[in-house]
Amino acid sequence: MQYYQKNNCIEYPYIIPNWPAPKCVKAFVSCRYNAMGNSLSPYQNFNLALHVGDDSHYVHQNRQVLAQQLQLPHSPLWLEQTHGINVINAKQYSAGISADGCYSTIPSQVCVVLTADCLPILLTNKAGNKVAVLHAGWRGLAKGIIEQGIAKLRAGNDGIAMMDKDEILVWLGPAISARAFEVGDNVKSIFERKLANAYTAFTNTHKTGHYWADIYTLAKLIFYRLGIRHIYGGHFCTYHEANRFYSYRRDKVTGRMASIIYIQKHTL
Repeated sequence: MQYYQKNNCIEYPYIIPNWPAPKCVKAFVSCRYNAMGNSLSPYQNFNLALHVGDDSHYVHQNRQVLAQQLQLPHSPLWLEQTHGINVINAKQYSAGISADGCYSTIPSQVCVVLTADCLPILLTNKAGNKVAVLHAGWRGLAKGIIEQGIAKLRAGNDGIAMMDKDEILVWLGPAISARAFEVGDNVKSIFERKLANAYTAFTNTHKTGHYWADIYTLAKLIFYRLGIRHIYGGHFCTYHEANRFYSYRRDKVTGRMASIIYIQKHTL
């Protein structure tokens, strides 16, 4: 990873997932501060989202910086995210498409989602010939974004055979932690109807009918129910780590980080 020195402070512009993905699978998560970032307050300084009120000129500059610093093979396939469960094949991508996930079997197709408290999920297989990224807030988790993503990843397509569950690798990126994610009875009830062990993801707050929700635990419970066991990451908090991450719940008006994954094209 490359570090940048600015104002006597070491800045960490990207997180590289710590998981046993094949070397051909490249994955990164941007952080909110970057020495080459352009966005002004309250989006300081490496906002990559066009829909949050930031100056689009700055956002496009930031996206160019992202592509240059990470030496991306192609422009990321930016989605119009809706907290839904649509997961598209990168081959079917078109600008402005509404989806909350993208998967690819073709080298150099850069799949991406934007987040600022919601959970970004990176997926690949042990062979490194399929990758996917999902945008999973609590609504997406409840509706079935993980189930949809796993179904698309496992399906036999593009000349690749049906994938065994044990072949799937998962990395949970920066999201709001249970220390900051307060929800009401309605959210807890939704997950209790969906998952037998959902109660393990909720703890009481000092308010009646309010709970601290662990979005990482909820995601893991869903993966476990699907028979997925190789799960990594899940140790961040976008809310409390203000020096690293954007957080919608903390700041309301704020930017977004990008979670990126692609298959590197083989070169001789």
